[in-house]
Amino acid sequence: MTISKMFLNINGAVRMVVYEPDDNLANVLRQMGLTGTKVGCDAGQCGACSILLDGKVTRVCTRKMKSIKEFSKIITIEGIGTPTNLHPIQMAWIAYGGVQCGFCSPGFIVSTKGLLDTNSNPTRQEVRRWFQRHRNICRCTGYKPLVDAVMAAAQVMRGEMIIDELVFKIPESGRIYNTYYPRPAAVAKVTGTSDFGADMNLKMPAGALQLALVHPKVSHAKILSIDTSEAEKMPGVFKIITHKDVKGKNRIFSPVTGPYNKCNSWDRPILNDVKVHMYGDTLAIVAADTRKNALAAAEKVKAELELLPEYMDALDVLADDAVEIHPGTPNIYVEAPCIKGEETESIFASAPYIVEGSFYTQRQPHGVLEPECGMAYMDEEGRVTVHCKTLALQAVIFWAAAGVGLPPEKIRVVENPTGASFGSALTPQAAALMIVAAMATGKPVCLELQYDEHTHFTGKRAPSYSNVKLAADKDGKLIGLEFDAVLDHGAYSEKAELVATKTSRYMGAGYHIPNILGLTKVVFTNHSFGTAFRAFGSPQAYAASEQVMDMLAEKIGMDPLEFRYINVYRPGSTTPNGTELSVHPLPQLLDMLRPKYKQTLERTKQESTPEKPRGVGIAVGVYNVCGGENDTSNIDLELNADGSVTSWNGWEDQGQGADVGALVLTHEALKPLGLDPKQIILNMNDTALAPTAGPAAGSRSHFMNGNATIDAANKLMNAMRKPDGTYRTHAEMVAEGIPTRYTGTYTTIGLTSALNPFTGQGDPNLEYMYGVFMAEVEVDTKTGKTKVLKSTMHADVGVIGNKLAVDGQMYGGLAQGVGLALSEDYQDLKKSNIIGLGIPAIEDIPDELDVEYLETYRAPGPFGSIGCGELPLTSPHAAILNAIYNACGVRIHELPAYPEKVIAGLKAIESGKVTEQAKYDLGPDFRERLAEMKLKYIASTQKT
Repeated sequence: MTISKMFLNINGAVRMVVYEPDDNLANVLRQMGLTGTKVGCDAGQCGACSILLDGKVTRVCTRKMKSIKEFSKIITIEGIGTPTNLHPIQMAWIAYGGVQCGFCSPGFIVSTKGLLDTNSNPTRQEVRRWFQRHRNICRCTGYKPLVDAVMAAAQVMRGEMIIDELVFKIPESGRIYNTYYPRPAAVAKVTGTSDFGADMNLKMPAGALQLALVHPKVSHAKILSIDTSEAEKMPGVFKIITHKDVKGKNRIFSPVTGPYNKCNSWDRPILNDVKVHMYGDTLAIVAADTRKNALAAAEKVKAELELLPEYMDALDVLADDAVEIHPGTPNIYVEAPCIKGEETESIFASAPYIVEGSFYTQRQPHGVLEPECGMAYMDEEGRVTVHCKTLALQAVIFWAAAGVGLPPEKIRVVENPTGASFGSALTPQAAALMIVAAMATGKPVCLELQYDEHTHFTGKRAPSYSNVKLAADKDGKLIGLEFDAVLDHGAYSEKAELVATKTSRYMGAGYHIPNILGLTKVVFTNHSFGTAFRAFGSPQAYAASEQVMDMLAEKIGMDPLEFRYINVYRPGSTTPNGTELSVHPLPQLLDMLRPKYKQTLERTKQESTPEKPRGVGIAVGVYNVCGGENDTSNIDLELNADGSVTSWNGWEDQGQGADVGALVLTHEALKPLGLDPKQIILNMNDTALAPTAGPAAGSRSHFMNGNATIDAANKLMNAMRKPDGTYRTHAEMVAEGIPTRYTGTYTTIGLTSALNPFTGQGDPNLEYMYGVFMAEVEVDTKTGKTKVLKSTMHADVGVIGNKLAVDGQMYGGLAQGVGLALSEDYQDLKKSNIIGLGIPAIEDIPDELDVEYLETYRAPGPFGSIGCGELPLTSPHAAILNAIYNACGVRIHELPAYPEKVIAGLKAIESGKVTEQAKYDLGPDFRERLAEMKLKYIASTQKT
């Protein structure tokens, strides 16, 4: 090994650096403790590793040390500002909601410093062009808040505004609920002092082992043998772990709901032992002294495999001769019906207006910048403690315990600061591997996946195929819907029945359709497994139903907005699953949108050219709040000796703002005590310290945890209250033997009803969120490229708890909708990096993200609030697809709307050969299956 040294001027101090010439500068800086420089893609594509090198913004994950000149001047995020002396850029980032998960924040802030050092008065377009040029990628914010922050910081740096104007001022009322109060974690994230998983790994005690995973790199095979002998001889190797070293069942437990799911709950191995089911499976774990040595040894593990047919698409696995992916379980293993109202066959036979369409939605990648990472070790109480990215602390314990061979009480889970998830962190696979490695080696272990490996290892949004038929009467009122849908859930069944029921529930949602006959099926394939993703199950439905709404409006001769207006939910309406709603904001939301819609239609007509026609599209989106009929949350509040109150909670933070949510809810619930927000201490996401709050999923956290917080606050204040109405101090409570810590609980048990498995009817959720979307696009008819010029959303998510957090969720969801509509896909296994996955950069997202709210008070929610995170990704993609059609007449049936698909559509129009799309063959006739289910339902009611 060749070692060199040089002197570098780092953050104003000359420091000696000892390094390997072929190492990159990012690693060297991080090993020096400057972990604010993050490494995400490790390929120069995400900008998280940006620093200033001799005054120039430089991505250093690909910059070799041998190319660095001695005495180069380096500025990292740590050299821009500190937690006690924030730079105006950092302060603006906090004030404008530029921080969500915060993983990209240091890179953006350093990049902004480089911009403002050279251009003190940039336009918004110049800011966007700068970030595009320097490949600064953000998956959370939609970019708009970042540009807002740059513009404000530039004002301060030019002397046009003082920095104190960026500091949030608490209103005279003292209330911080429903304000722009900044999130507590923001300071650490903008200064690079927040330690994410890979940062913690660098700071583990001596002797911690570094892990590397061995993957088969085939998609379907029998495992004949695994040979570790050569790898064991590699430098630094401590142990190579295979399925033989796993103490338990070596399976992840995935709870299933029968009769929806024909699986047995144990289809996913921790370390594959019998078969390979997908490309990202894990055959072995190498534990070595360094990550470099572990990765080198992983390449030497040899597996003898008998290749099997690879079924990479749902249509292939539906063939009669397809083998079972999981022997003993049928490839079609979930069926979720929707049977509502009268028989649809006779309705369609006489309906004056009918349209049909077939649609495909792709395997959308979550596109987070931080790869899977974490650590595991034995703690002082004999528990295996695992630090990981998770949105479900308890799922790691109860889904992995039997698999790793430990009782649940012997597993402790801590969520590290997490570089986003959007649902991917539901899966406990990485945590289970770390636990297995810690048990097998008896030592602390650290894991950090490479980005392409992370892409293959983690789940995706399940692709869908659907055939949809919609009917209206002579007045344009909807009277019937039929659909047959198949979800490609990939190799494993995790949450398959839930995504199926969601798709069935949201096909046609937003509108009163009295008669529905539909079936959603889920199949195994050998592609990446389906898992939770923001708006889980609904984008697949809305891509179909919101396009056929436009198709039907056109056939009737009605404006798309006015057609929706007469059909959206009103009092007396019911959802596809037969639910009567507590509020009906959609007509008012459409009324709010109408003037903008008309103005935009008129403007696009004026600005369109034959070469670049413009179009406008709209869509409606509805999504439920909470996890269903058995949802429960617990929060502890404790009065401290100094008069402060600690919230002990397991509200997992993926960047959505769990910290500020917990803070504002606690502050509001304890309002009679008159606490300053700084007197509320958050102790979050450690299963050894906090009660079970449930997963950060399904837009449930604010609703469920908020109600639990109110319960805990009431219990605490009741205990503190003296007979005269004043409140006891901590000392007085201790003196009187009164406990100072109380558990608040909220549950939906008994408040809702489960979906009927034979009809899909039921009422599993207390509340819903509502939105209407409008997209303005421009289509280049020469290249086929679509550009979204503006995205508008009017939303009702109840009373807003924290405006910065909710705005950020809306902007981020709209941006992900652009990616879903136009560019994102994980089909080709070779396209596994940020660019290959189609993750949008800043110039792919419009700067004009227009969001307005209707804050309808929701009685079941805390202080009238519900949830918001899923709503912005329900159907913005459908609005974009409808806008493409409005612009150029091309209907995109199969997402994403790649330029070549638009060109093909334009050529078909030009040649006069536009034909109706053939229906997909989705296996057994859905009508027959639904008839069988209906008979079973009738029999079950008669038996009852």
